[in-house]
Amino acid sequence: MPVPDALITLEQIGKTYDGAPVLTGASLSIARGQFVALVGGSGAGKTTLLKTINALIVPTTGRVLIEGQDVAGQPGPALRRRIGYVFQEVGLFPHMTVAQNIGITPSLLDWPADRIAGRVETLLDLVALPRDIAARLPAELSGGQRQRVGVARALAAEPSILLMDEPFGALDPVTRVALAEDVRRLHDALNLTTVMVTHDVGEALLTADRIVVMAAGERGGEIIADDTPAALLSGGHADPRVAALIDAPRRQAEKLARLAHG
Repeated sequence: MPVPDALITLEQIGKTYDGAPVLTGASLSIARGQFVALVGGSGAGKTTLLKTINALIVPTTGRVLIEGQDVAGQPGPALRRRIGYVFQEVGLFPHMTVAQNIGITPSLLDWPADRIAGRVETLLDLVALPRDIAARLPAELSGGQRQRVGVARALAAEPSILLMDEPFGALDPVTRVALAEDVRRLHDALNLTTVMVTHDVGEALLTADRIVVMAAGERGGEIIADDTPAALLSGGHADPRVAALIDAPRRQAEKLARLAHG
C-alpha cells in the first residue's frame, strides 16, 4: 500500500541466515499515526521484518528509512532508545523494581531523577496499574501486569514509534482482550505509529488500521496482502492463503453467533 510522506519505509528487504532465505523483497511504507499489524504463519518472517525497523536485525538486502534517514547509518543504541519495543516474553529485569524497569531508558538518556519518577507515575496511570506497584519486583506481578509494565517501559522515553512482537501471546483470553484495547487507546492518545506482530488474526482485525499478511515460501517470507481490515474482510482475494487466514475468525464469529441464538 503506497503511503506518501511515510514515517517508516522498508525497501525490498531480504534476509538470509547461513544461506537460507527468511525474507525476500519485502517492501512496506507506514504513515505517521498508523497502527499496522503483521500477520501470518510461523516462518513467514514477521518478527525478522519488525526487527529491521530498529536495526536489531540488519537486512541482507534492501534498506530501512525512518523519516527519510537510512537506519544503517545511525548508531544502533541511539536509534533504539527513541523507538519503543515490547518483547514477546516481556523481558523485564527480575532484580529491578517496576519503577527501575520503566525508567531504564530515561536513565540511559540522563534524565534527572525527578523527571523519571514523574514519568513512571504517568505511565502507570496510562497502562492502568496502581502507582504503589512501582516498588514491586516483576516476580510479584501477574502475567498481565508484567506485560503492562513492558508497555510502559517501551513508552518511557516518549517515542513516536512503538514496535510490538506478539505482546499478548502468553496471556489468558480476558486479559489479552483488555490489554489489546488499552494498547489501541494508548496508540490514539499518544499519537503513536505502531507496528505489531501477532498470530491472532481476529486481534489484528479488531485493533489495527491496516493489516500486512506475510507467508513463507521457497525464497523466504514475503508480503502477500496489505490492506485495511474492512477490505480484507470483504473477500475476493487472489491469493487463497489470504482468504483462508481472514476467513478463520469470520467462521469463529459465525459459529459463536449460532450458539448464542440456539
